[in-house]
Amino acid sequence: MTMLKELSHSIDEVNKVIYGQEEVVELLFVALLSGGHVILESAPGSGKTKLAKCFAKVINGDFSRVQFTPDVLPSDVTGIQFFNPKTQEFELKVGPVKTNILLADEINRATPRTQSSLLEVMEESQTTIEGETINIPSPFLVIATQNPIENSQGTFPLPEAQLDRFMLKINIDYPSYETEKQLLANHQLHDPLERVLPILSKSQIISLQEETGKIKVSEVVLDYVLKIVRKTRSSNSIEVGASSRAALSLIRAAKSRAFMKGRNYVTPEDIKKLIPFVLAHRLVLTMDESLRNSKVEVLRDLVNSIDVPVEWERNMERV
Repeated sequence: MTMLKELSHSIDEVNKVIYGQEEVVELLFVALLSGGHVILESAPGSGKTKLAKCFAKVINGDFSRVQFTPDVLPSDVTGIQFFNPKTQEFELKVGPVKTNILLADEINRATPRTQSSLLEVMEESQTTIEGETINIPSPFLVIATQNPIENSQGTFPLPEAQLDRFMLKINIDYPSYETEKQLLANHQLHDPLERVLPILSKSQIISLQEETGKIKVSEVVLDYVLKIVRKTRSSNSIEVGASSRAALSLIRAAKSRAFMKGRNYVTPEDIKKLIPFVLAHRLVLTMDESLRNSKVEVLRDLVNSIDVPVEWERNMERV
C-alpha cells in the first residue's frame, strides 16, 4: 500500500508540470509498470520532450535523448567499436540506449534502417554491438515522439514490425483555454521542471512491476480479449489485424491499470479503456476503409459489436 501511495504521489508530481494531460501521464505509468514502450504523437511544441524529462526525473531514472534525423545511423543509437590510436586497440562505446528512459525524438524522421536499430533493445532489453551483447539496466522505457505523419515532410512511417513493439500510442491534444493560460502564467516565473522532485527509486519501480505481474485475470476476461483481437483479423475493414503480442500487451497494460486503481484483478472496463491505445496503431485498414474512417473509429465499432462479459466477477473465484 505504501508503494501505491508513492506511485500516486509520482503521478501527481508529473501533473504539476504537464498541465491538463492527466490521462497521458497515467498511461505513461501504465507502460512503465508493464515494461512496455510508448509513442507520443502531437503537433510540435505540445510538451512531449518536457513530459519525458519530467517523467524520468520523478522516477529517479537515467535519461537519454536521440534527435532522429535522416542522417542518424544505427551506431549513433546503439553504439560502436572504435579504434583508439593511443592504445592501438578497439574500444566499445555504448550509445544512448544504455539508460532508463530513452527519448527517441521524432523517430519517424529517421530512416527505416536506423528505426530498426531499436527492435532488439525494445524487445529484449539488450543490444548487440559487433557481436558483443550489452544488457540494458532495468527499468527501461522507450518514449518515441512523432509529429502527425500527414503534416510532416521528409518522414519515414514506422513499419508494422516496429509499431508492434510499442505497447501504447498516445495522441496529445492541445490544452484547454484555462489550462494553457495557467501554463503561460507559471512559465513566466520559473521552469516548473526545475522544481520536480524524484519520488520513486529504481528498486521500487522493479518491485511495483513485480506486484503488477501478480494481478489476476479471469478466464472470462481472457476470452473477451481474444474475441476482440481475433475479430480484428477477420474484419472486412482491416487488412492486418492485431497480433498475439498485441493481445499480451493489452493484458499487461490492463493489469497495470488495475494495480494503479488499487485492485488485484482486471475488469472488462480496464480492457475497454486501453483498447484504443494498445490496438489502434497496430492495425492496417483496407484502402477503402482508410478513406472513410480512422483506426480508432473502426476499432470502436468493432468493440461495440462484442458483448461485454457480465459474470466475470463470479469467475474470479476460480482464478
